[in-house]
Amino acid sequence: VNGLMTLGFTGARQRTDLCNESLMLEKLPACGKFFEEMMKKVDSKKWCNLTEFIMYYDNFTQCTEREANNASCFWPNPLAEGFITGIHKQFFSNCTSEKVHWEDPPDEILITLILIPVMLTCAMITLVVWCSKRSDIL
Repeated sequence: VNGLMTLGFTGARQRTDLCNESLMLEKLPACGKFFEEMMKKVDSKKWCNLTEFIMYYDNFTQCTEREANNASCFWPNPLAEGFITGIHKQFFSNCTSEKVHWEDPPDEILITLILIPVMLTCAMITLVVWCSKRSDIL
């Protein structure tokens, strides 16, 4: 039983390192600088189109995660998020998501859209009844 207890404790290793926030904050700007260099390759008019720079952004987020982990910090954390938000403000502040405002069509169009299926249904019923009476005659 004692051997099992020892084996169980050696298998579970806890991370007791404290987050070195100053080291992380010292290293994160290198990630931002690399991202900035990559973004210079993209036309600034396309900065709101994620497909144009998705690989650069992926490398940037992996870099911030790696530097946070190297400093024994969890990722994301408030300091890293603050840094990432700063990068977002630098590059994507002009990108706004325009919300589509849905409106009902004008009454004339709405009435037409309702009446067409109703009229077609009535016409089909009339046609079926007429054809069934004609088949009785034949």
